[in-house]
Amino acid sequence: MSDPLLRLDSVDTYYGQVQVHFGVDLEVNAGEIVCLLGGNASGKSTAMKVILGLLEPRSGEVRWEGQSWKGVSTSARIRQGLASVPESRRLFGEMTVGENLLMGAYTRNDRKQTLQDREGVLELFPLLRERFRQPAGTLSGGEQQMVALARALMSRPRLICMDEPTMGLSPLWVEKIWDLVVDIHRRGTAFFLVEQNAHLALELAHRGYVLQNGHLVLQGTAAELRNDPRIRDAYLGSDQMAGI
Repeated sequence: MSDPLLRLDSVDTYYGQVQVHFGVDLEVNAGEIVCLLGGNASGKSTAMKVILGLLEPRSGEVRWEGQSWKGVSTSARIRQGLASVPESRRLFGEMTVGENLLMGAYTRNDRKQTLQDREGVLELFPLLRERFRQPAGTLSGGEQQMVALARALMSRPRLICMDEPTMGLSPLWVEKIWDLVVDIHRRGTAFFLVEQNAHLALELAHRGYVLQNGHLVLQGTAAELRNDPRIRDAYLGSDQMAGI
């Protein structure tokens, strides 16, 4: 059996003397959509920083296809197939949509193929072709999220990590972004979603984990989590989980 594409192995993470993660184990296999759920201050976004190499765990490690990523830089992780759609998009607001897309390929040195890939991304995101020369900072929140996802694709990733992808978006834009995730996944890209909205995430994901105060308290298939009454205690409360 092949190694998972990504694995967090007994990860303990600290900010100074404050421990944020306690022995976190999770994995994403090639071709999967996996979600990490949890409330505010549960350690979700810190998990994303650990995966991207922005924060080194005190103990435990991140592995990519079985190989340790200890000491491996963020740019090197991206070259190996990781990409990120960060919380709040973090676009270059004064740069055009087209320029922002090229920033997603900053680790590549094949400019001709990069430009061809950008054309392919624009075919997948026709709205961005219309906005191609528009400064990214003038777009709506949903349009900016679309740019951030398209930018991630420019590195030819095998796994895209999305941090709170639905935050601040209207229901219409949430649906559009989710449809794009499904389309990209069907083309062979895995996804790791850090998300507060359990209802939406568990509709999309194959498997999920629930993080509470830095501890993984639940894990299983999306169907198992949807039907597990404990998630109402481990997550945000039964009223917000209604309808799952």
